[in-house]
Amino acid sequence: MSGVLGVGALTVNTCLYNVDGGERAVMYDMLRGGILDDVRSEGTHFMIPFVQRPIVLDVRTRPREIPSVTGTKDLQMVNIKLRVLWRPIYEKLPQIYRELGADYDERVLPSIGNEVLKSVVAQYNAEELLSKRQEVSHRIRSELVKRASHFHLDLDDVAITHLTFGKEFMRAIESKQVASQEAERQAFVVKKADQERMAVVTRAEGEAEAASIITKAMEKNGNAIIEVRRIDAAKEIAEKLANSRNITYLPSAASGGSGGSSGSSGPGLLLGIDAK
Repeated sequence: MSGVLGVGALTVNTCLYNVDGGERAVMYDMLRGGILDDVRSEGTHFMIPFVQRPIVLDVRTRPREIPSVTGTKDLQMVNIKLRVLWRPIYEKLPQIYRELGADYDERVLPSIGNEVLKSVVAQYNAEELLSKRQEVSHRIRSELVKRASHFHLDLDDVAITHLTFGKEFMRAIESKQVASQEAERQAFVVKKADQERMAVVTRAEGEAEAASIITKAMEKNGNAIIEVRRIDAAKEIAEKLANSRNITYLPSAASGGSGGSSGSSGPGLLLGIDAK
């Protein structure tokens, strides 16, 4: 009795198979001519032993990086990498397996990715790939989604992850940046010189206007204004000398003897004494 139960359990076990989460299964049937058109979803399913064989395929969204070395419109070589999030169309799994096999992604994605990258990049100059990166990425995505649909693949996201140019082009870009910075510096120097020139002109115009005013005042009032200026200058000098500790005043000695009349005296002396 136990032997019969064991054989029965083994028979039931060989007639059942499981499809886990994130997977789908297609059935190979020897009597019905190969891969059947229906797709088995997640769960436990029945099969005919020795006649049918389930093929379980992963249908979860997976990333794939597609590298390519291609040329731009101005004949610059560019090294570009594309990241693609892809998954198969569930209903088309029997056709995908029938035409491409279980490793369909290895057969399809590198081929169409390189084809689209070369065709799109060839329409832009090297500088445009940098300045119009979003536009280039959008065009690559549109073309790649269109090409992938022919092989029953859905692309959830397409993005450029790496973009580098040859050494010659990078040196040319660096030289251009240095030249641009030098041009900006020269423009600043020229602008500064213009401002200084305008300041000199404005100062000269102010001095000329002041001289004209003084001339008119002298013509009207004589030398009175010069005397006023001289007095102001003398007062300013006297204040500075009075506040200086190193200036000493020496009055001049009176000429003549002690009993005679006093003669004319010369001006006093201001001595600068170095106090060390």
